[in-house]
Amino acid sequence: RCRKSRRLDRSDFGLRKAVMDHISDSFLETNVPLLVLIEAAKSGNEKEVKEYAQVFREHANKLVEVANLACSISNNEEGVKLVRMAATQIDSLCPQVINAALTLAARPQSKVAQDNMDVFKDQWEKQVRVLTEAVDDITSVDDFLSVSENHILEDVNKCVIALQEGDVDTLDRTAGAIRGRAARVIHIINAEMENYEAGVYTEKVLEATKLLSETVMPRFAEQVEVAIEALSANVPQPFEENEFIDASRLVYDGVRDIRKAVLMIRTPEELEDDSDFEQEDYDVRSRTSVQTEDDQLIAGQSARAIMAQLPQEEKAKIAEQVEIFHQEKSKLDAEVAKWDDSGNDIIVLAKQMCMIMMEMTDFTRGKGPLKNTSDVINAAKKIAEAGSRMDKLARAVADQCPDSACKQDLLAYLQRIALYCHQLNICSKVKAEVQNLGGELIVSGSCSPSPSQYSLSITASRASFPLSFPHLDVVQTITGFYALLAFAEVFKTENTIQKPVSFFESYWQSS
Repeated sequence: RCRKSRRLDRSDFGLRKAVMDHISDSFLETNVPLLVLIEAAKSGNEKEVKEYAQVFREHANKLVEVANLACSISNNEEGVKLVRMAATQIDSLCPQVINAALTLAARPQSKVAQDNMDVFKDQWEKQVRVLTEAVDDITSVDDFLSVSENHILEDVNKCVIALQEGDVDTLDRTAGAIRGRAARVIHIINAEMENYEAGVYTEKVLEATKLLSETVMPRFAEQVEVAIEALSANVPQPFEENEFIDASRLVYDGVRDIRKAVLMIRTPEELEDDSDFEQEDYDVRSRTSVQTEDDQLIAGQSARAIMAQLPQEEKAKIAEQVEIFHQEKSKLDAEVAKWDDSGNDIIVLAKQMCMIMMEMTDFTRGKGPLKNTSDVINAAKKIAEAGSRMDKLARAVADQCPDSACKQDLLAYLQRIALYCHQLNICSKVKAEVQNLGGELIVSGSCSPSPSQYSLSITASRASFPLSFPHLDVVQTITGFYALLAFAEVFKTENTIQKPVSFFESYWQSS
């Protein structure tokens, strides 16, 4: 793309991120200003009610303002209309809620005033839910997850600092914000999955949200409660600070895993659009005091950043391999596009592997979500696992194929895919070979000799991992793997395989 286009994209990214920041903060704990106002009204303190009424009014104005900002970056015309209607309702309802609170403050014992306040409370909460859902419908889930991941990491660090400084109020308030953000992520993603047919993709995403809601968040809440009790005691009580830090980090990891699961079926273009958000998130992570193991770098640089600083000669070699990769990927995209992925697990797996291999390729150019070689090793494992599942599914189709020639072609492709999966598995296992030398964990080895190996050092779980990564070998492996993954060629209506096409089409339509 031209430089002007990139500048426009960057400007668009900045606007989207700013709006998503506002949405993430403004639609968090939306009922708090109302509850504080009502409590003041019930106590009969008219002075306090007037003060809290101003806070409530500012909160309502902020909701309306942010909703209109969301409309400004959305192309969903119908959705924008709903948001503006809901915002108008909020705007008109705000003074009525304040009047109900003032009436209750003047007559706190009046049952009529109390009932009136309850009616407006219910109406307000209902309207805020309508506005929240309308705004969610017109904003990008990918952008929301990226910004939420960023904010949760910032809040986790605030929590840890508050814990270390003994600041109970900040700890309690920030932990509440984390719980609210996590709850928003879970609610929005669960609702988003209702738009998809049940299958491998939705199962993966819902599994991640379930883990966060049912396992990670309860543990985090428990650790927060223990920490607050210990800090609030007259005599300081001992507690495991590391337990709190681990529980906090798991919240961030849980949100990140949800985001990764959601991105599984995104196209390379969509992933590229998302990379700006991700780079911002990585910049923030590099400044935080509590980092995940992926980001704890001895040299202060990620392996991805080091890849970006390779000599021009090495970059040219990589670019040549990447070009071959993209050519093969285009062929596969054309084949996959012929198939509806609804209920078609083979196509879902192909898209999943496509996304992972794009991440691996981007790594060699200093881009993408993979930050270090351990990420690439894990990516290789995931591709191999997905390839094994695809092999099992495709063999079931081949067994039912009535045309023997087509069946043999398909099985031949599957054998070659299995070979590459095996190669990736071996590669990842050799690369992850761990030796304990002098109390220090060392990761060493390589898939095959390569002139393009760069020693890296990262910190992971209190252990030092010097790594050696043959990046050209990995690119060549996934290039060949992609070429063989185009086994969908056997579905083409050419010569002797015209008959099996109708068989496969009917097979998938009935499945």
